[in-house]
Amino acid sequence: MANSLTRPTRRAVLGAALALATPGVLRASAPTEALRGVAFGTGWSVTLPAGRGAERYRRALEAILSEVDRQMSPWRADTVLSGFNRGQAPALELPSHMANVTTAALDLARDSGGHFDPSVGPLVARWGFGPITEGAAPDWRALALDNGHLSRAHPGVTLDLCGIAKGYALDLMAEQLLQHEPDLLIDLGGELRGHGLHPSGRPWQVAIEDPRPGASGLRGVIGLEGAVATSGIAVQSYALDGRRYGHIIDPATAEPVSGSLLSVTVQSGTAMQADGWATALFAAGAQGPELARQAGLDALFLSAADAELRQEATGDFARALL
Repeated sequence: MANSLTRPTRRAVLGAALALATPGVLRASAPTEALRGVAFGTGWSVTLPAGRGAERYRRALEAILSEVDRQMSPWRADTVLSGFNRGQAPALELPSHMANVTTAALDLARDSGGHFDPSVGPLVARWGFGPITEGAAPDWRALALDNGHLSRAHPGVTLDLCGIAKGYALDLMAEQLLQHEPDLLIDLGGELRGHGLHPSGRPWQVAIEDPRPGASGLRGVIGLEGAVATSGIAVQSYALDGRRYGHIIDPATAEPVSGSLLSVTVQSGTAMQADGWATALFAAGAQGPELARQAGLDALFLSAADAELRQEATGDFARALL
């Protein structure tokens, strides 16, 4: 599927959405029912207490996912985002969802000191991970959103919202369901948002999986109230000449993030914030834990330490581990 926010050859479809380096939903014996689908080149699922009739929500949820994809996918030529990247007009009026995400992306770029960079698309493509093959050197400060109109100070600067738009779509799904369902768990390509309680009476539980490529097993379990997202190298990466190259680019070096960091998991009130900050903190590399503390984030950093994993938690993340 070329019509997705996430390239399908880099992100597994339904059945493998809970991939390595992403949180996974723990299996449970208490009765639940699940609604499943495919979007953005990956799988999504909604888990509710049994008997709630989850299928009745399919049309509304698929409409949400389709609209986000239609506005913000860089893999489709017909999206608003692709039109902006191709165009030469000084400004483009954005539809409301794209304006919301673009505002959040530019705010995050500022708050992270540029570690999250929504103009980095051409570099992502240069390293084999993205579709924005043409464009000027990244410069997120050249992008501005004023009264719903997106403009750029320098010709050729592009916009890529893949590091945050999926989280926004997950938040929209949650808003739709929470009008009717107080107890739910939503998984969109390994990013999760949970509310209320599992039918057994406990919080929804999410597994933090071993992020080493080819590894299996769990690193820990958290009780989820809110959203959690992980960025790392296990899913979208390749090995060449003894080095592993991941899809997250360090804007300072214009190369994939290097070093011992394998994954960053962020728990937040919204999936958009968890999604974007997980990307920013991973891009920050060794500076990530300090950046997380400065931003007041609940995050878990897993790094390679010889044959072992080194773990560092910030904020209240350690308390969430069960």
